Amino acid sequence: MAEQQSKIHTWQDVSFTCVTINDEFWKPRLKVLRQTTLPDCLSKCEETGRINNFAKAAGLLEGHYEGKYYNDSDVYKVLEGIAYALMSERDAALEAEADRIIGLISAAQEEDGYLCAYFTLENPQGKWTDMEKHEMYNGGHLIEAAVAYYAATGKRELLEVACRLADHVDEVFGPGKRHWVEGHEEIELALVKLYRVTQSERYWKLALWLLEERGHGYGVGAIWDNPEWGPAYCQDDVPVREIKQVTGHAVRAMYLYTAMADIVHASGDSAYTEALHRVWTHTVERNMYVTGGIGPSRHNEGFTSDYDLPNETAYCETCAAIAMVFWNHRMNLTFGDGKYADVVERELYNGAMSGISLSGDQYFYENPLASQGGHHRVPWFETSCCPTNLARFLPSLGQYSYAVTEDGLAVNQYMNSEAELVLGSGLGVRLKVSTRYPWDGRIELEVNPAVSAEFSIRLRVPEWCSGYRVEAGGISIGGPDSLTDQGYLVLDRNWSRGDKVVLELDMPVNRVRARPEVEADRGRVAVQRGPIVYCLEQADHPGSSYDAFSLPAGARFRVKHLPELLGGVTVLQSRDADGRPLRFIPYYAWDNREPGFMQVWVREREGSGLYSY
Repeated sequence: MAEQQSKIHTWQDVSFTCVTINDEFWKPRLKVLRQTTLPDCLSKCEETGRINNFAKAAGLLEGHYEGKYYNDSDVYKVLEGIAYALMSERDAALEAEADRIIGLISAAQEEDGYLCAYFTLENPQGKWTDMEKHEMYNGGHLIEAAVAYYAATGKRELLEVACRLADHVDEVFGPGKRHWVEGHEEIELALVKLYRVTQSERYWKLALWLLEERGHGYGVGAIWDNPEWGPAYCQDDVPVREIKQVTGHAVRAMYLYTAMADIVHASGDSAYTEALHRVWTHTVERNMYVTGGIGPSRHNEGFTSDYDLPNETAYCETCAAIAMVFWNHRMNLTFGDGKYADVVERELYNGAMSGISLSGDQYFYENPLASQGGHHRVPWFETSCCPTNLARFLPSLGQYSYAVTEDGLAVNQYMNSEAELVLGSGLGVRLKVSTRYPWDGRIELEVNPAVSAEFSIRLRVPEWCSGYRVEAGGISIGGPDSLTDQGYLVLDRNWSRGDKVVLELDMPVNRVRARPEVEADRGRVAVQRGPIVYCLEQADHPGSSYDAFSLPAGARFRVKHLPELLGGVTVLQSRDADGRPLRFIPYYAWDNREPGFMQVWVREREGSGLYSY
């Protein structure tokens, strides 16, 4: 099993531009993203001076830099989100505004390729002297935006800016040059993206060099001098190939591991594989909430000790949930195991989705699993990494649905969609997926290869699913043990146009109990159905107080879909140990009505009677 787990695969992701989502769950959210979230984030970047900082750095406006030294990154992330939106649907006005901003960014770039508006305006002598000041972090987001915008429009201006910056970094740092440990990882994974679009190997090799700089004592600055943080805060405590456990700031850690997986996938070098498997196990099995949230501590925006998972004070930064998607998606492509796509799913429907309101213009930075009524989404933050991260993450979610494998294709996320895939053999395959997921476990696939051909289709069986049925061509296929391989049902046959596959995943209401080491959840139970984690909210229990309910050990649930509630949700109805009615709603949807308490983990009373509808 260990040998199979460590095998490096050559799975390729499928661009979301090849996926058309016609889904009652996701399509309305993507519409809100385009009509509300992206314009909202653009407007906020304008109002807070983030965009004008580039004009000032270019000498086109007078004035000082406004805001935090990492504010450039928010503009880049919004541009990346715009690029993804344009890939799905061209919008002349939106594209023109993006082009205007790109012109300012290009004008702000210095002659040698350096680009960081804060240092250009406020401290030109301080460039590359403070590893915490996010110069490479900003640059990484620029690169990601440039790659996306080039793919969306074919326009090279921002890509050329990104290449000049990357070339500048490569000229200043590297073997025989200056050492550098960037305080906030990001540029490493971005450089691999730049390599893939330019085919210039110097970029992924620079990313590898930056990874190899960690853990050797080269890091200096406020992080390293802070006795409460130290080098572990930015993952500089051990060489990356020796990493055994997750440490420090959650987003920084996830970006680091994403880059490590990218390097393995791009180079085929297995040097990081054991470290990746070790730290994944440590993160998911000991330091992840049931919602997929990670990083319990506000103090370091990250990790403390194993099984320290408080609920009301849980930090669980939205950016960290999104970064978990990035890392686990790369792990899935690199190692071909469905368990990584399971984590992507957990984040998609819970940890990341909770970060944005149904209206698309209110945001959580922190995502606790309990609230007495004082925690709410807000329109913006001084450090607004989370809104802008959501703005670039959501419009690209189709890319997590499918992968092209060595011998066919894999279906990783179940969405009502159509996809145009090209297998490694060059064969074109059109897939049509029909489903009401995540509310219903029935998934129908129509397979349309350009010509009849032999290849495999892998269908992920989610970790929450204990039973399923599958038919291909109207014929039931074998038992579970003979079909599964690393979390997938493998259908290997000769496929012809119009072939049908039906997968039915059992979707009962599951009680989830934490490991006994998790002190905060002892004697408590969480409720999950399919990929959705549920919670109690005061809006459904007027007159009740926080933590007033106990769920009977034998409680039964009625599953009911309410299209008029919270954008259309399936709720779970039951009764508490005293016979009072309970309504559980999806965790991602809480705090979209009147203020009040919320709880994911509910006290469980043993020996109580059975209540049902």
